[in-house]
Amino acid sequence: MITKGTLVVIGGPTASGKTHAAATLGEHFGTEVISADSRQFYGAMRIGTARPLEEELLGVKHHFLGHLLVEDTWSAGTFARAAEPVLQRVLAERGIVILVGGSGLYIDALIKGLDPLPAGDPVLRERLQERFKKDGLGPLLAELQQLDPQSHTRIDRHNPHRVIRALEICLATGRPYSEQRTTPRDRDDIRIVRIAMDLPRTDLYARIEARVDQMITDGLVDEARSLLPYRHHNALHTVGYTELFAHFDGKLDLISAVALIKQHTRNYAKRQMTWLRRDASWTFIPPEPKSVIAHVQSQV
Repeated sequence: MITKGTLVVIGGPTASGKTHAAATLGEHFGTEVISADSRQFYGAMRIGTARPLEEELLGVKHHFLGHLLVEDTWSAGTFARAAEPVLQRVLAERGIVILVGGSGLYIDALIKGLDPLPAGDPVLRERLQERFKKDGLGPLLAELQQLDPQSHTRIDRHNPHRVIRALEICLATGRPYSEQRTTPRDRDDIRIVRIAMDLPRTDLYARIEARVDQMITDGLVDEARSLLPYRHHNALHTVGYTELFAHFDGKLDLISAVALIKQHTRNYAKRQMTWLRRDASWTFIPPEPKSVIAHVQSQV
């Protein structure tokens, strides 16, 4: 019997079966799903972000899928503020909510809150963004490594927004970004159950390879070409698009671009697993619906 509202958090690396697990739980418990996948927020990026099709949602209401334009910028804080009333409404109606996604910062923003970091410096940020447009991400990453090796090790190196923000804080405060981050506790107004999809690395990498091949079959090249005019927006600094933009620029042939998408996706999956394993509160479960349902039932 549920005596306290429960938020079930489904995490895991890309292509590990999070979407199906979340939809299955939503169907089983008669509740709704909040998506915390920061790239699936963008409507025009369906194929490249593997945003689920309607039939994959199993008739379960999902929030924050495809609701933004590529020109829009959502931070983790923006997401948390938008998701909170949804969370409270569904908890009041159903007693249980499913939160799913591979964007750890966005998950933490909703269940832990955000660090009280300094406000942005628009002039400094614009200068860093100009450097990025002129010279790419490499020099910025090198500077971050010099100023804050810990952040350099942990940060998503394919996400210019996060790299620039970390470097901005280092330069504005004169202190490493990592020193200013805390480890806030989980909120205590709800019960939080964390489940991470767990499968052998060889199986995960095989899934990634198959998914990328399917994306190409489904029309990822045409989708990316249609988004070329928006390539400098933060949303499109994403694995799957940056490699194809390089192909369109004549820097890579298509076979090489696809191979890089697979490689960079594997790299991203590895970083996601590193993020998950730093927190002992995650329970790792094979991505099988019966196992996932049984575990959640034992917790609520």
